[in-house]
Amino acid sequence: MKKTCAWAALAVAVVAAGSGASTVLATTQAGVTTTTVGTASLPSLQIHSYFRPQQQTWPPSFWSALLQTHGITDLYVVDNVIASGGTTGWHSHAGPSVIIVKSGTVTNYRAEARRCAGVDYPAGSAFVDSGGNDVHELKNNTDQPVETVAIQFIPHGQPRKTDLPEVPPGCQP
Repeated sequence: MKKTCAWAALAVAVVAAGSGASTVLATTQAGVTTTTVGTASLPSLQIHSYFRPQQQTWPPSFWSALLQTHGITDLYVVDNVIASGGTTGWHSHAGPSVIIVKSGTVTNYRAEARRCAGVDYPAGSAFVDSGGNDVHELKNNTDQPVETVAIQFIPHGQPRKTDLPEVPPGCQP
């Protein structure tokens, strides 16, 4: 009787370990070197910027921007070099980021996109990560290094980056 219970317990342990190993997909960062260029904390701010050229044309040509925060914001400027085949892993940020691609082509995969489709951004382009619930992964699918610079606005005291323990549902591994 004791022998049967021991074998049953071992079988349950093997099945449990095996099923967990096959369903959990790590999203570990690999091949990425991050250098923090600068950090600072800002008090609440409200910036309204509006530009209209001196000569009026119809329709009116203008540019405007609004940046408003409530509470202290931790500001980061980070330089990321992603080696060929490298990945940031699936992650999120508590606040928005503006990412400038300095060299190479980086692919931004977003969990919100259909089947987590990626968008390529070549050198000289930029894109915005909205932060909050925006879950994404940056990958270098080329044979050359990629370099990006990110300007991040993070609520005071929150982590700059939060790694996900597994690939979001519906995403191709």
